[in-house]
Amino acid sequence: MKKKIITIFGTRPEAIKMAPLVKELGTREGIDIKVCVTAQHREMLDQVLEYFDIIPDFDLNIMKTKQTLTGITNRVLEGLEEVFINEKPDMILVHGDTTTTFSGALAAFYQQIKVGHVEAGLRTFDKYFPFPEEMNRKLTGGLADLHFAPTSGSKNNLLREGVKEEEIYITGNTVIDAMLHTVKDGYIFENEELNKIDFQNKKVIMITAHRRENWGEGINNICESLKAIVEANKDVELVYLVHLNPVVKDVVYRKLGGIERVHLLPPLDTKETHNLMNKSFMVMTDSGGLQEEAPHLGKPVLVLRDVTERPEAVSYGTVKLVGTNIKTIVENANTLLNNEEEYLKMSKSVNPYGDGNASKRIADAIEKYYGLREEEVEEFKR
Repeated sequence: MKKKIITIFGTRPEAIKMAPLVKELGTREGIDIKVCVTAQHREMLDQVLEYFDIIPDFDLNIMKTKQTLTGITNRVLEGLEEVFINEKPDMILVHGDTTTTFSGALAAFYQQIKVGHVEAGLRTFDKYFPFPEEMNRKLTGGLADLHFAPTSGSKNNLLREGVKEEEIYITGNTVIDAMLHTVKDGYIFENEELNKIDFQNKKVIMITAHRRENWGEGINNICESLKAIVEANKDVELVYLVHLNPVVKDVVYRKLGGIERVHLLPPLDTKETHNLMNKSFMVMTDSGGLQEEAPHLGKPVLVLRDVTERPEAVSYGTVKLVGTNIKTIVENANTLLNNEEEYLKMSKSVNPYGDGNASKRIADAIEKYYGLREEEVEEFKR
């Protein structure tokens, strides 16, 4: 009998990283794959589902205006309880560090359903940075039966927390799998404002910044830094993909709206985002995922945070932590923009996060767990 696996995700970043795994599991004869979305983020999630041609089997549609962490958790728990009681899956798969991730794992635990955690073992070792993601990761790890760690460093974090070695697989990150399908040479954007930018002769900086811990002073400082950078460098254009949350959006448009060579755009779909990154000179972000994606494309990343759960890229030299201090951000950006040697150091470094086969390794590991496969799983090594 086939093993029923339900993948659960609710945000755009989760969907990008789970989409190639959904497709891979769909090719395995011994697995009956189902997709459940919580729609913690509705519009941005739907963009990814459409691009990867994924039609959810279950859609909890929980998003509300001004939603709280407590509200999200409650609605996911209640919605998944009904799905699990009716479907009785053998295992659920959750991804990363969202409130959907933790709530999905907890709902499965309450029904005594096995949990597989994709992108497991990332840690900053500070429970409030990033908030609530760090504790979402740790709590999910405590509930998981299989841990799919993207790197050896992530595996070591889990081992130190007492996870059994036989429950951990080093797989690489599934986002690299996704990028093999999205990035195209000679790409023409659907967004006409992007098509008007001279990527050949301008140094285009792609920006995202919306993390909860940066709300308030952090976003203000980031905007002031960006204004200083574009004013000091006449060959620079900024493309800021502005999160839809009004806590972020209102500040960004007030601070940066109407400034020459600053393009404020709503979040783009997956292929537009990845191809914008590919055409850009560098990336500035407080996102976790972009720290993995940009190095794959040889783009230096300045991380607008004081800590990161992805230290591998810092060690390899593809990523640099700059926090939200205006002086620090501006100095580091100007160095990359005007010092070719420093730029090449970062852009030529090796990406430690994957080789495009993470989804295959995860599917192999699940088959191995259920006795559907005899061969050992070949783990990712970098």
